[in-house]
Amino acid sequence: MRAMIVKEFRELIRDRRTVGMLVFLPLLLLIIFGYAANFYVDSVKTAVVGPQAEQVANQLPGFFDVTTTEPSGTRSDAEQLLQDNKVDVAIVTGQNPPLALVDGSNLFAAQSAVSVLNRAGDQVKVEILYNPDLKTSWVMVPAIIGLILTFIGTIITSIGLVREREAGTLEQLAVMPIKPSSVILGKITPYFLIAALDMTIVTVLGILLFDVPFNGNVFAFALGAALFLFVVLGIGVFISTISHTSGQAIQSAFFVLMPQILLSGMIFPLDAMAAGVRWIGYLLPLTYFTIISQGVMLRGASISSMWYAYAILLVMAVVVFVGATLRFRRDLVPGGRSRGRTGARPVQSPRSPTPLAQAGSAQVPAAQSTASAATPAARATTPDTGESPDGGTTEGGAQ
Repeated sequence: MRAMIVKEFRELIRDRRTVGMLVFLPLLLLIIFGYAANFYVDSVKTAVVGPQAEQVANQLPGFFDVTTTEPSGTRSDAEQLLQDNKVDVAIVTGQNPPLALVDGSNLFAAQSAVSVLNRAGDQVKVEILYNPDLKTSWVMVPAIIGLILTFIGTIITSIGLVREREAGTLEQLAVMPIKPSSVILGKITPYFLIAALDMTIVTVLGILLFDVPFNGNVFAFALGAALFLFVVLGIGVFISTISHTSGQAIQSAFFVLMPQILLSGMIFPLDAMAAGVRWIGYLLPLTYFTIISQGVMLRGASISSMWYAYAILLVMAVVVFVGATLRFRRDLVPGGRSRGRTGARPVQSPRSPTPLAQAGSAQVPAAQSTASAATPAARATTPDTGESPDGGTTEGGAQ
């Protein structure tokens, strides 16, 4: 038993990836939960429009971070600011009492804003747009669509090349006259089509089962989903290029998935996170797909109002694809490494062997005759040598 314990410890120490997950992952989760697990938003971006915009903006409490003041603005301008996700609350003045429009698609900010506005009583009228009842399902379903695609794209795709390595067919890919980028695209395409089908099914079921509206353009949603799928599938392929077994690939995939679940704004609002943790959320693709899906489905936002989310996903897709291609070319394609060495050191023609090769070839007959003399057949008794079968010598042989 003691030997088995020592053996397992030694194997565990050799597997640095598992040791890292056992030691550093709990610490990482503790820090993330400690600084990110907060549902209450301390401040919301606010716009004030109408004739008394300046006066009302000065009277608002510090909870409302006034970023836009338009004395000539109207209610339609306020709704446009909310639809474009530029503010969370828009106050329309020029009527008694002023009207506070709240973006219900940003659930946590809306709940905090409504709580603060209700304390003012009859001094302000509150109207919630895009999610009038502040239903959690309306906000969670668009984010869950992205989470499902993340699981499918990252975990399943991550074991693609690893399965080739374990089956021993990776060498066949290496010698095929196909570029590494074509191999990766070939790996991604089937999963892309299956994930797109899953996305369609999940979206339709979410709309039917939870009464989630779809107020935007289908093309805007499909474009964001396609870019997001390309990113997560590329991440899965990249993980497979740095993993040698399916277990390592799955471990790495979960290590990538955990921050996406906790820090993408799906569970905890980004505005409520500490600044040191919030920036991690801005590096995650699920953050931007959630912005796109909630904006299109709930607010009916256009591509132009969310162009930055599309642009960031496009940059992520290019970076991940290039990284996976370079990694595949360097570590998994022997032909690519051979071409690199050939360029560094010219290959000599077999018709002009080096002096060392000539000397080696001249010694081959002597070596072969020596080896032949050492074979059992040569040690057999013959009239000429006088050797006996048991390895001794006869009288003639001794002479």
